[in-house]
Amino acid sequence: MEGARLTDLSKDIYSPEFVKKLFDEMAQTYGVVNLISSFGFCIRWRRQCVEQVPIGPQDVAFDLMSGMGELWPELAAKVGENGRLYAVDISPVMCDRSRMTANRLRGTTVELRQEDVLRNSIPDESADVVVSSFGLKTFSSAQLGQLAREVARILRPGGRLSFLEISVPPAALLRWPFMFYLDYVVPVIGRVLLGNPDNYRLLGIYTAAHRNCEEFEKHCTAAGLRVRSTKFFFGCATGVLGEKPDNPRGVA
Repeated sequence: MEGARLTDLSKDIYSPEFVKKLFDEMAQTYGVVNLISSFGFCIRWRRQCVEQVPIGPQDVAFDLMSGMGELWPELAAKVGENGRLYAVDISPVMCDRSRMTANRLRGTTVELRQEDVLRNSIPDESADVVVSSFGLKTFSSAQLGQLAREVARILRPGGRLSFLEISVPPAALLRWPFMFYLDYVVPVIGRVLLGNPDNYRLLGIYTAAHRNCEEFEKHCTAAGLRVRSTKFFFGCATGVLGEKPDNPRGVA
């Protein structure tokens, strides 16, 4: 019965309303479950997501699907007091919790926007850098294409991007235990921490459907961005790294 209910949910799990409600409900336990379920690797992967893209003092950086602001300490250290940091997230509860992260930052102010990133109010060519961690899996293929076009729109010529997402490892020896862990162990962890196990069971559903960042990479290329894929810990996480060319015609 439970499996049937999740199958029914999967028909609309990409709708903004569903995703907003999901993360509103998960906000209280999300950080702890994320840390435990990734064996702490999420901290390292997020740090690498920021470190692998050039970010300098005075840059304007946008964190999309910003969650609880996990990327902000690293971003703030790079843009400094003269840079600017903006964040976008669809969940009002996540935004409320992320304000605690913002309050701990020194010298850098975060402007937080609670809105759907696919229908955002960010001005054209206003960002030097766009980063995001663990938000891509909640988008359908069509939405990934729309997101790629939004990233291309808001980046200035020469602007850089770095995206990160948990992924299905390509090697079967690692893939089967990894997906079993996502499908069955993570929901138990969520239950123990007083979260809704059905919500955390969706993590495996989203990840299995998303697989890796290759499709988003293709959408970014089609949007005129020069990108390449990245891989972390044998493909347990993947990413997209690149830039918006100064001259779009120069895209390979």
